[in-house]
Amino acid sequence: MPGAGGLLPQGLRDRLPGEAAAQARTVRALLDTIEQRGYDRVSPPLAEFEDGLAARLKSSRTELARFVDPLSQRTLAIRPDITPQIARIVSTQLADVPRPLRLAYAGPVLKLGTTQLNPQREAMQVGAELVGDDSVAAACEVTSIAVAALKAAGVEGITVDLTMPDLVETLGGLVLSSGEIARLDGLLDMKDAGGLVEAGFADWLPLIAATGPIGAALEGLRKFDLAGLMTSRIAGIESIAASISDMGVRVTLDPTERHGFEYQRWFGFSLFIAGCANAVGRGGSYAIAHADGHTEPATGFSIYPDGFTSGRF
Repeated sequence: MPGAGGLLPQGLRDRLPGEAAAQARTVRALLDTIEQRGYDRVSPPLAEFEDGLAARLKSSRTELARFVDPLSQRTLAIRPDITPQIARIVSTQLADVPRPLRLAYAGPVLKLGTTQLNPQREAMQVGAELVGDDSVAAACEVTSIAVAALKAAGVEGITVDLTMPDLVETLGGLVLSSGEIARLDGLLDMKDAGGLVEAGFADWLPLIAATGPIGAALEGLRKFDLAGLMTSRIAGIESIAASISDMGVRVTLDPTERHGFEYQRWFGFSLFIAGCANAVGRGGSYAIAHADGHTEPATGFSIYPDGFTSGRF
């Protein structure tokens, strides 16, 4: 039995020879692919002042690993996600750089929460952000780069699951109260057809059926969109799917999936690979807030290579 000096906190572990090398090769392959597409690398610090980081994360301080900085006597927090740090950089130090701005990054993150399927708290995060554009063209560019990066890392059996994170909020906002939208979101999350009918949301049932392989799912969305309010969005999702259709991946759609898409707006996507229960990456469109109150559009993705390198040694 190892002594106390050999123990590590729950959810943290050493990467030994073989696995550590595999992770390094994977991260290099991912970054090389992103940088070859014209994305410049930045490297934010592991920790920041808690107040600023928490504000950009829009999360509870209880979700952050915190400690007191002996120099400033202020509370610092270790990042659980690099994307908000990129938002800070582009809204301050790179605020005057012409858009669109293409940035790449890689580094470790630390999350406090764990699940039974994902008990690890520390992870490597690699990603890209296209700042100043959340158009369909930007969405196609970012999604195709994410797929190309995974393929360059030797990953096969890729599924890209597209979603429309603010769909219910946008459409429901026309006829429903905020409380009703929250309840509707919850029922759609659970794919609870009976609950939708019981709650008086039977008109939203077609959204449950509009889930699965992209072709059939889009047809289901078109049947739901009798008023034509989603015509441009459906066309956008169709374009994104077409942009990766010849890359040897499976494309699916779940229009009401919101888990992990707290920041995303009109579109989002999850990356799954054969043999992994959890998504190995996510992305989509979002907004970056500036100090003067204005926001600018952005599109990006993050990949977590620990999910597919632990067995490659």
